[in-house]
Amino acid sequence: MRIMKKETLSILVCPGCRGKLTAKPEIETEDEIISGNLYCEKCGIYYPIENKIANMLPPELRETFS
Repeated sequence: MRIMKKETLSILVCPGCRGKLTAKPEIETEDEIISGNLYCEKCGIYYPIENKIANMLPPELRETFS
């Protein structure tokens, strides 16, 4: 998990397939995404962002560690 600064989006990749991630913000400031999702353009997985934290766990592990 990491604080979701917009400037770090360019270096993040999907942990599953290494595909490019696109931000789908719901709430944002000028430099941070408060809530929303990161979407992998290659494999189609969404990674949730809540309270400025991107949860980069695979979907099958999210509930285990939430």
